[in-house]
Amino acid sequence: MRESTHTADVLGSPTPVLSVSPVTLSSPGRPVDLQLRVSAPLTGDGLPVILLSHGQGHSNHLSSLNGYGPLADYWAAHGFVVVQPTHLSSTTLNHVLDPNHPEAPLYWRSRARDMTRVLDRLDAVEAAVPQLRGRLDHDKVAVAGHSMGGHTASLLLGARLTDPHDGTEVNLAEPRIKAGVLLAAPGRGGDAVTPFGAENYSFLLTTDFSEMTTPALVVAGDKDGSAHLTVRGPEWHTDPYLLSPGRKSLLTLFGGEHGLGGVSGYDVAETTDESPERVAAVQRLTSAYLRSELFPGDSAWQAARDALAADPHAQGRVESKEADSE
Repeated sequence: MRESTHTADVLGSPTPVLSVSPVTLSSPGRPVDLQLRVSAPLTGDGLPVILLSHGQGHSNHLSSLNGYGPLADYWAAHGFVVVQPTHLSSTTLNHVLDPNHPEAPLYWRSRARDMTRVLDRLDAVEAAVPQLRGRLDHDKVAVAGHSMGGHTASLLLGARLTDPHDGTEVNLAEPRIKAGVLLAAPGRGGDAVTPFGAENYSFLLTTDFSEMTTPALVVAGDKDGSAHLTVRGPEWHTDPYLLSPGRKSLLTLFGGEHGLGGVSGYDVAETTDESPERVAAVQRLTSAYLRSELFPGDSAWQAARDALAADPHAQGRVESKEADSE
């Protein structure tokens, strides 16, 4: 696998990773306690935190704390503490949850609240993993999510929707989160959503990015049609960038489909566009972006963008807008 030496040098050499699961947080009022995987570098202090929200898919365990190894492992090896919850939408919980729950099957509100619960109890997470005690920087927190996890992340970053059950506007923005990465996330609602999507996932109909002000990197594949959810084709997944205010960047992956090369797991059959090179680009660019957002003045993101632009075999392109862009 080719790697941009410029970007790799900026990110530094990977370090050994500690991964612990399940870490269980007692969760009164939730049908089951919240279980987490925590991955972190073995060394270092003042470590920033990434909350990683899984998508759905057909596999039994990718939609849980056991998925997304290509991202969690890489981020942890490059200096982040990655916390992965098993949301109530996980296939692994189908046998214990009531299928008639009003939020089933995707539990869009509960997913976002899982992340808030983690932030409320970061001290408990540290206590459950003794090797992490005193090593986290609780003020440097990002959220990332793929597919339905991207929807979860967008709500935490400030996107709004109307609850399809009671008609109230839902605001789940989490001010403790300083930056986000949206991977193949759903776009706007309204006439962009297919009849199937409207019938089965009605919460998608009112997605609104006009209040999503937290800085974010949106990652979209230019072949990600998601025809079961949208009539707009791959462009739909760029809506969180195009329709939100504030400082945002968009990474468009050439040839990328919904799996973005295989970010949800190692060698999973449901990845229709498997590409180690594409995954490597996502790993490097997301790491560089979050490093520069969480550590103002860090040059990793600019260096990664320069390396991408100079690469004749680049996996994608980046565009950005500043806070005062319309």
